[in-house]
Amino acid sequence: MPAQNGSAFLLKIGDGSASPNYETVAGLRTTQMSINGDTVVVTHKQSGGWRDLLSGAGTRSVSVSAAGIFLGSAAESRVRGHALAGTLDDYELAFEDGERLRGRFLVQRLDYSGDFNGERAYTLQLESSGPVVPA
Repeated sequence: MPAQNGSAFLLKIGDGSASPNYETVAGLRTTQMSINGDTVVVTHKQSGGWRDLLSGAGTRSVSVSAAGIFLGSAAESRVRGHALAGTLDDYELAFEDGERLRGRFLVQRLDYSGDFNGERAYTLQLESSGPVVPA
């Protein structure tokens, strides 16, 4: 299996419709995804000293981090609007091999920075709300 191109790991935001179309959040230079899960321990006396976990229990979440150059796209404006309002929207993570994950996310953090003689950059953190599923 060949290595996949990092620039093909795209973050997209839905257009707000019931069956959303997705637009790439332009200008991304780095994107990272973490899948997190909490465990439910059900260890008892007959576990023989080993920890037992309950399959399918606990909470699962997906965190997405991205950083890039602000280009003023409509997708970036939607992300900023959701950050200011604290509202959820549909997002899609697309990978080079064609795999896609979709779910609803909250903009947990949105930071802008820029130098006097340089471009304006941003970083954002998204946290899932509900299931994140293959599309």
